[in-house]
Amino acid sequence: MEKEWYVVNTYSGHENKVKEKLEMRANSMDMEDYILRVVVPETTEIDANGKEKKSKLFPGYILVEMVMTDEAWFIVRNTPGVTGFIGSSGKGAKPFPLTPSEVDKILGSMGMSRLQADSDFKEGEKVKVIAGPFEGMYGTIKSVDLPNTKLEVALDLFGQETVVELEFSQITKA
Repeated sequence: MEKEWYVVNTYSGHENKVKEKLEMRANSMDMEDYILRVVVPETTEIDANGKEKKSKLFPGYILVEMVMTDEAWFIVRNTPGVTGFIGSSGKGAKPFPLTPSEVDKILGSMGMSRLQADSDFKEGEKVKVIAGPFEGMYGTIKSVDLPNTKLEVALDLFGQETVVELEFSQITKA
């Protein structure tokens, strides 16, 4: 199964507590390979006095990157403070994940990336372009530029291998 991002509904004002509890449960139940990252979508603003103030982008919601197995789903659902997943019809149905573009938009506004380049991309790996002029094409990673979050990918253009530079957010594993 593949890791994907899901939206989890929590009690409003308890997002950080739920994040903490969920991370602790994933650790204590040895589910860190299935429940990967928990993010409280926040934005930092500077008030009139020049002080930084964090505010929730979506009060009452957190994002969870996870591999949707029965056990991982059970652990997240039964974490204290969680009221359910968004995108599930209830009645025991598993939720639908966010699309990569939705995740990129939310995490990008926080200065984060949905992809962890050091573990997600390696030279010689096959990838699919999901945004930009080469959308829908498949290629092979030639080099990874971690500091600039860019990749050089070899694509087949008109029967000839062409290396193009793409951002992490423009590709996904094939």
